Amino acid sequence: MAKDAAGIVLSVEGRNVQITHPDKLYFSSQAQISKLDLVRYYLSVAPGALAGIRDRPIVLKRFVNGAEAEAFYQKRAPTQRPPWLRTVTLSFPSGRTAEEIVVDDAPGLAWIVNLGCIELHPHPVRSGNLDHPDELRIDLDPVQGVSWADVRRVALEVQGLLEELGLRGWPKTSGSRGMHVNVCIEPRWTFAEVRRAAVAFSRAVERRVPALASSKWWKEERHGVFLDYNQNAKDRTTCSGYSVRALPDARVSAPLLWHEVPDCDPADFTMFTIPERFAKIGDPQAGMDAVPGSLDKLLELADNDEANGLGDAPWPPHFRKTEAEAPRVAPSRAKSGIKKARVKMPLIVVANSPDKTAALAGLERWKSKHAEIAGFLAADDVLVDSMRGRSSTWTRVRVNLRHVAESLRPPQEIPDPDDDPTREWRQWSKRKAAKED
Repeated sequence: MAKDAAGIVLSVEGRNVQITHPDKLYFSSQAQISKLDLVRYYLSVAPGALAGIRDRPIVLKRFVNGAEAEAFYQKRAPTQRPPWLRTVTLSFPSGRTAEEIVVDDAPGLAWIVNLGCIELHPHPVRSGNLDHPDELRIDLDPVQGVSWADVRRVALEVQGLLEELGLRGWPKTSGSRGMHVNVCIEPRWTFAEVRRAAVAFSRAVERRVPALASSKWWKEERHGVFLDYNQNAKDRTTCSGYSVRALPDARVSAPLLWHEVPDCDPADFTMFTIPERFAKIGDPQAGMDAVPGSLDKLLELADNDEANGLGDAPWPPHFRKTEAEAPRVAPSRAKSGIKKARVKMPLIVVANSPDKTAALAGLERWKSKHAEIAGFLAADDVLVDSMRGRSSTWTRVRVNLRHVAESLRPPQEIPDPDDDPTREWRQWSKRKAAKED
């Protein structure tokens, strides 16, 4: 390690990597963690961290002001980068393209962490075959108020169904409230086909444990643990194994062995505990790429669903609507002209903020103001949405008043706080559309 005018220079596997502002705190509310601490963590588990991102284009989710500040997504590779760092050009559903970074080694890993990449977000494709994923990603996302025990129960149902289909799943904590189960697959299906298989899988798990699991896209229709099939749509990424999450305790997305799942606690896996675990047991997912599976049985299941009247499930908003897709509108906003009757939910927005903590504090203020109403709410009546724009994220908190008598329901008020970063763009877009009309 050498001192440099702009920071320090680390020698990593024979390459020099500059770490700027190494003492800058990236975590400060519970633990004091500097940028250099974060770089050293990733280098200590580099074989495991690289296994999830090597040879894959990666979206740079940059926390340039630390974990407590707003992050932004950077798809395009920085123009100033080391000559030894590769890139590939991806195309997106919008028709745009972007040259994205590919990290193959520990120096590249240290370099992107220096940019503020606390988390690692690789695409499910290899650089030599960008149109055919080699991973099916099963994302277990519990709705607000669902217990961790229920997440583990659904994960075990996922394991059982995968085994029946002749597939092997590799579990890990998400590093937040959920779990991920990745399945290595042969890279011979398109993104649309892999997503179709994920939809069928999510519906099959819901049928097995209908009280615990949900495949419904609209948050107001979900309950229990949502299986987010759209994480398999093109241009979607999830954090990979050993990623540090931007939570106060520096929690890590930890690869697990299946026998650990029934008793695991996500709080046990942090930046401070994972290096020792990695040194002791190695990477539980080290053999994942050696056993690629087939989606044939899952696609047969999708065919059966379609034959029984289950068409395509809703896609993310920026994707082109498919012919077989259900109406892409939340039930609470559905118009009477939609042929299939759907129940409209009485939803109100109580907070918008790039700071999740501030948004949740706004929810508590709303509950205090409407204490009598809050007593009627079930755990899944509070919807905490992680909203994602082109380059920024924010938290939206809504309350479903379905269990509140209509005469008692409070009206929609100005959210507190009300910091939606897309508002100006949406207002501009509406004015532009009005002019064009």
